[in-house]
Amino acid sequence: MSSAKIALVIDGVLKPLFAPDGKYGNKVKVIIRLQVQPWHASSTLTHESALALFKNQGDYFDIPTSTLTPLQIREKLGQLAAQIIPPTAVEEFKDLLTLKSTPNGGNAVTDDLKYTSESSNLVAINSCGVTIPAVKFSRQNSIHVSPTVLWDGLVASEVSSSWGVKEWSEFLANKVKV
Repeated sequence: MSSAKIALVIDGVLKPLFAPDGKYGNKVKVIIRLQVQPWHASSTLTHESALALFKNQGDYFDIPTSTLTPLQIREKLGQLAAQIIPPTAVEEFKDLLTLKSTPNGGNAVTDDLKYTSESSNLVAINSCGVTIPAVKFSRQNSIHVSPTVLWDGLVASEVSSSWGVKEWSEFLANKVKV
């Protein structure tokens, strides 16, 4: 629930503030790293389909998905994506979630979730410019809960997924010089 709450706030509150013509345009860079929670059986599956999920996340919690196979969950996620993305992109989306031909190969986004790559948006760059996989980055920063917000690479424990315009405005006013 909290990940979806903050994702919707990022889209509705922060994105306009960080846009080129926004108050903090070209002053703040947002990097979103998905934090898979393996203790929730469908977490990996839903992270594979994150762009369509947040507003419908309750349909993918543990109990509603407990009787579905991974293939059924991926198909259901594809149907959800079809409500959001252009019809021409639906098959491409479903293809990304289709299992590879090797027995344990996952799908087209599995490696990004597990290891990341320089082309992935799930990558952190340390102060020496060295690429760090998101999983390693999360572990070295003791990140086990989502969402966790970092500011200049340090956990900002004061940030809450329940924050709205007022709280984010105050936080940014204290952190960013305009």
